[in-house]
Amino acid sequence: MGCDILNQSNRPVGYYENTREEMLRYVSDGARKTLEFGCGTGGFSAMLKDRLGTESWGVEINSTAANKASKKLDKVIASDAMLALAEIPDDYFDCVIFFDVLEHLVDPYALLETIKGKLSEKGVIIASIPNIRYYRILSDLVLRGNWDYKDHGVLDKTHLRFFTKKSIIKVFDRLGYDILKIEGMHPTSSRTFSILNTIMLNRTSDVRYKHFAVVVRPK
Repeated sequence: MGCDILNQSNRPVGYYENTREEMLRYVSDGARKTLEFGCGTGGFSAMLKDRLGTESWGVEINSTAANKASKKLDKVIASDAMLALAEIPDDYFDCVIFFDVLEHLVDPYALLETIKGKLSEKGVIIASIPNIRYYRILSDLVLRGNWDYKDHGVLDKTHLRFFTKKSIIKVFDRLGYDILKIEGMHPTSSRTFSILNTIMLNRTSDVRYKHFAVVVRPK
């Protein structure tokens, strides 16, 4: 049931070091035990330890990044996401974190289903998920016929799954989660989009955002 099948070793320099500070506001001040999948070198979870005093765990498939993270966090599991579950305690974490991770997995649905058992009574999942309906991607496809994979971004060449705001909501609902919050992040600055969205009576508002941040908990 392994989820991660791609070699992540040929990533550009700095790929594993993004701290994602903009996501801090989604973590409750009451969180005491956190688990971050795809923690990279541990920057974000280290911030949680520093600012909230959390016990912070990480899972990272890249061994070099995992080794660096292990020097900052309480425990780091250098493993495939699904295989790591055997080393993760049940009913333990107040916050499980997936920042641009779910789209890389063969079966993110199985992981999201299983991870429920690792959450504490009031535990939540916080995720950042790329939006395939993002204006820059959509316009390049519709107007120019381009669908070119990149080393990073929405069309990262290692993405195996693609999501829209609507599909994010459907996935979590189908898996038995309540959505506490879903918000767009990293909006396009395109004036053309703003004009088109106005003409469409704001019915394409989701196209504005490169990512969606979502906070969910089991029903």
